[in-house]
Amino acid sequence: MSNSASIAEASRLWAKIGILSFGGPAAQIALMHREVVDERNWLTEKQFLNALSFCMLLPGPEAMQLATYMGWRLHGVMGGLIAGLLFIIPGAIIIAALAGAYSVWGAMPLAAAVFLGIKATVVVIVIEALLRLSKRALKRIDHWILAAIAFAAIFFLNVPFPLIVLAAGIWGALNRDKVTEDADVHALHPIKSTGKTILTWLIIWWVPILVLGPLLGQEFLYEIAMFFSKLAVVTFGGAYAVLAYMGQEVVSVKEWLSAGQMMDGLGLAETTPGPLILVTEFVGFLAGYAQGGWGMAIAAATLTLWVTFTPCFLWIFVGAPYIDWIGTQPRLRSALSAITASVVGVILNLSVWFALHVFFNNVSPLEKGVLTLWVPEMASLNPIVVILTILAAYLLLRRHWNVVWVLALSGALALIAHLL
Repeated sequence: MSNSASIAEASRLWAKIGILSFGGPAAQIALMHREVVDERNWLTEKQFLNALSFCMLLPGPEAMQLATYMGWRLHGVMGGLIAGLLFIIPGAIIIAALAGAYSVWGAMPLAAAVFLGIKATVVVIVIEALLRLSKRALKRIDHWILAAIAFAAIFFLNVPFPLIVLAAGIWGALNRDKVTEDADVHALHPIKSTGKTILTWLIIWWVPILVLGPLLGQEFLYEIAMFFSKLAVVTFGGAYAVLAYMGQEVVSVKEWLSAGQMMDGLGLAETTPGPLILVTEFVGFLAGYAQGGWGMAIAAATLTLWVTFTPCFLWIFVGAPYIDWIGTQPRLRSALSAITASVVGVILNLSVWFALHVFFNNVSPLEKGVLTLWVPEMASLNPIVVILTILAAYLLLRRHWNVVWVLALSGALALIAHLL
């Protein structure tokens, strides 16, 4: 392996990856592997795969965290910051512009028609993510059972997502894989150094929250910061896993957005570079715009970005020196595997919830004791959306088209159908 790349040369590559990082985490990870391992030999195959395995079990966007790790491996903390930020910034700028345009024109009939087509494709994208994760996560009988329990708990009983993650992790730790530990693998940094890193990044994360809220006198901004900070801690399994929890909270509980706006935000995030979790910026922008216009929208979006991605740097800079060692600890690895299995059930919930709200114009919750059932009005079924969803499923799952092209085609066909 060659670590001879200068920080300027590496920064140019991280900027290139950030601009070209369309298509979700699978495409982003493949792009990084080709550029960093195959073409430049900056990391070995084993280093890359160890880091990828670690990042996929962390809360937050795994591709962004993998980029941060590679930057750290090459040039320390500064390299990690540059790589992580350049992975986020291009998409964040585009999402901010699109959210601003949506705030003004999103309700227009033509724009609504295009977004309807995008929503149809998003349903398939979420289902594809479910299938992909299932193949990787459900390798044992108890993992299938955990996925089923997680689905029932969040879909029918409204059990909080963090509680599901905690319960699954405890189960996994108590039922660890029968693998012996490798005593020859050690961490690269002492515990004292790790403690300083944790303290530093906790201060960076929380000081703006604790200072800006009282300073600006905006309880809403404090609420935004607390909500998305909580999301940053429990987003195991990537953005798709947390969207169900976030969607239900911001739509049904906090009433910051409508279900349609939530779906539109996901569609926009799918068509832009960067991690899909940038949809949180869209949510923060629209919630802030509804609260206080453009100034509040920009403040809320900025704060949302801060509390969404600052924890990612914390996880990587704390965990990076321990990556090789963590992979040898069977109890910890088993706990994280159980969490990933439960995430499959959560994404299944997301798939059903999204599909109901896309296919039917009217969906109402029906409460029977502790149970909550989402009941669609059959007469409100939209046949155009059903047809577009079938087409998107064929193009994505059978023909393996690029997701950006499918989103564009679906939006265009929905617009044509509206005009006709």
